[in-house]
Amino acid sequence: MPFRPRPARTEDAEAIARIYNEGIEDRLATFETRHRSADDVRDWVDDGFPLVVVEDGETLVAWASAAPYRPGREVYAGIGDFSVYVARSERRRGAGRAAMEALAVEARRRGYWKLVSRIFPENEASLALCRAVGFREVGVYRRHARLDGEWRDVVVVELLLEA
Repeated sequence: MPFRPRPARTEDAEAIARIYNEGIEDRLATFETRHRSADDVRDWVDDGFPLVVVEDGETLVAWASAAPYRPGREVYAGIGDFSVYVARSERRRGAGRAAMEALAVEARRRGYWKLVSRIFPENEASLALCRAVGFREVGVYRRHARLDGEWRDVVVVELLLEA
């Protein structure tokens, strides 16, 4: 059965939190160190920014979101700071790509013109995913932040949604 992307609903919060917490534990995809609860995720759904999930049958296997890039600065209102996470057991099967493609469609529908993010250089799977769906690598932020006491670099990526 093919992956089925759709907009996230509040009842997806527990599964989204579980997948995100796996990413936090892996220390390869985010500077976040605190686990997120289903209540945290329900707030994201309620905030109304683009948030999509991908199902394989009845199981939620991936999600992607585009949070506001610089809240409070109206000139950036059409830029989404994206995240994409895939359940450990489902990685490298195409769920991340399905999530990113659905996110781009949803963000464009809502008037966004660009998606951006920062990716650890060691996260080769995420960098490959971004290249596959049309992102360009803008550059590298050196010593962007510390994670577990160690400086980490990040690769800056962007995708223009409109010509």
